[in-house]
Amino acid sequence: MSIIEPSTSFSSTIPHDYSKRAMVFGGRSSLDLASKIASRLQLSVGDVTLKTFSDGEIYGRYEESIRGADVFLVQSTCQNNETGMTPNDALLELMIMADAAQGASAHRIIAVMPWFGYARQDKKSAPREPITARVVAHALESVGVDRVLTMDLHAGQIQGFFTIPVDHMTAMPMLTQWFTDQYKAEDLVVVSPDAGRAKAARNFARKIGTEWAIMEKERPAQQVAEIGYVVGDVKDKIAVISDDMIDTAGTLCAAARTVLDEGASSVIACATHGVFSGPAFERLPYEKSGLERIVVTDTIPLRPGAPDNITVLSTAGTLADSIRRIFTDDSVSEIFAGENQLF
Repeated sequence: MSIIEPSTSFSSTIPHDYSKRAMVFGGRSSLDLASKIASRLQLSVGDVTLKTFSDGEIYGRYEESIRGADVFLVQSTCQNNETGMTPNDALLELMIMADAAQGASAHRIIAVMPWFGYARQDKKSAPREPITARVVAHALESVGVDRVLTMDLHAGQIQGFFTIPVDHMTAMPMLTQWFTDQYKAEDLVVVSPDAGRAKAARNFARKIGTEWAIMEKERPAQQVAEIGYVVGDVKDKIAVISDDMIDTAGTLCAAARTVLDEGASSVIACATHGVFSGPAFERLPYEKSGLERIVVTDTIPLRPGAPDNITVLSTAGTLADSIRRIFTDDSVSEIFAGENQLF
């Protein structure tokens, strides 16, 4: 009897020509932004069917093969009036798209969430409250998301809710560049609306090359803020109130009145995320708010009826560059010279 020893080396006899593919798909809350990002990457937006049944259930199906591809799902978990999406619809739709991509053998699934919904529910402020931002993180991981790309989180600890990589972008470079192009640094003072944004306001002021101040604020109830006083000199300056988001604009309008009372010549607000829910559009016109200009980005689509003093900057370039670097396994933080953790 002869014994044949198995070979110690193996080689595939299956001919193959494998090359990585990147595919960008947009959810119904961020279709326009997804289209801009894909254009920057010289790609077409992927073909996916998304619809809502008459009973409110959401359905999704990819209309082309995504096997072996790096699939980037662009979806801010926010409201979109044009497509009839609520934040909860957007979140569920993103999860459905991720699950379908996993079942269709995508190589990697990257959730591109310019606006991370539920970010303000990042801790327990009262007994028996949920930490909903953590719930969202766990939900995304459970459906197969391999990586999250987001922008200007409300709180840095949200990154710790994930066990998968989280790439945190910031709109600070484009916002500071806008002010540098429009105004002289010596005419400006950057104002933090509260102590939590002090570090970000200081960095914002340093980028522009100007001074900064901080407001004392109390929040007696959710979505209610009372501005006390300003620590710092704003007299005869253009006050730039810098924040991560503007929601109902009650805090912002109170802050604008405070800095004007302190002697500021005018007030400009800037934020990455323009949520603008509830009575925001009624509060923000210059005649009512005293805000000369409100500068935001397109992480959240602007609903109809916006006042004329709102300016929207596009994040498509920054997000496209980040996606390109994730796809090629290059450093994402190099885009911001390592300064994309602003908390």
